[in-house]
Amino acid sequence: MGSDLLIILLVILVLVVMWRGPKTLPKLGEALGRGVKEAKTEATKAQAEIQSRTSDDATPSDPSGDRPA
Repeated sequence: MGSDLLIILLVILVLVVMWRGPKTLPKLGEALGRGVKEAKTEATKAQAEIQSRTSDDATPSDPSGDRPA
């Protein structure tokens, strides 16, 4: 499955180079890099939010810690 994705990406890259020309590749790479960086940042934020919500759910609702026996 991973090799299929790699082949598809290479075909797309070749088509873009043929369509736009090789001089635009640095701009495309920069835009792709920014997109990946933003996606990682948002994924980290989402993961931190999920962890904070699950840790809030795990805390007891009674702050004194007294539980009926």
